[in-house]
Amino acid sequence: MRKEDLRTPDYLQHMLDAVDRIRSYVAPLSLESFEATPMAIDAVVRNLEIIGEAARNIMRGDPEFAAAHPEIPWEAVYGMRNRVSHAYFSVDTSIVWSTVQTWVPELQQKLLNLQAE
Repeated sequence: MRKEDLRTPDYLQHMLDAVDRIRSYVAPLSLESFEATPMAIDAVVRNLEIIGEAARNIMRGDPEFAAAHPEIPWEAVYGMRNRVSHAYFSVDTSIVWSTVQTWVPELQQKLLNLQAE
């Protein structure tokens, strides 16, 4: 096993921790209150960046693991990170909200399944 491979469990945990934070930030909010709360938007976007960066680190450091788990959309996760990171003030909050409501819970379940293996 390569040294980089040893980080995969850490990166998976980083992803799960960020998912937990996102879900806790938005749990008491509606779309309208989310859009009216810049601090919540910033916190969610930051954690989407963490998830994407951890996914990228897994793809680069442990490509065999990433290939063995196509149920995780590694490239799409990193792509979302790039979109929110580079959009700066033009982040579409309704897309972020939709992502948080649908994609994040699905990703969480898939990551928990990986952790259980």
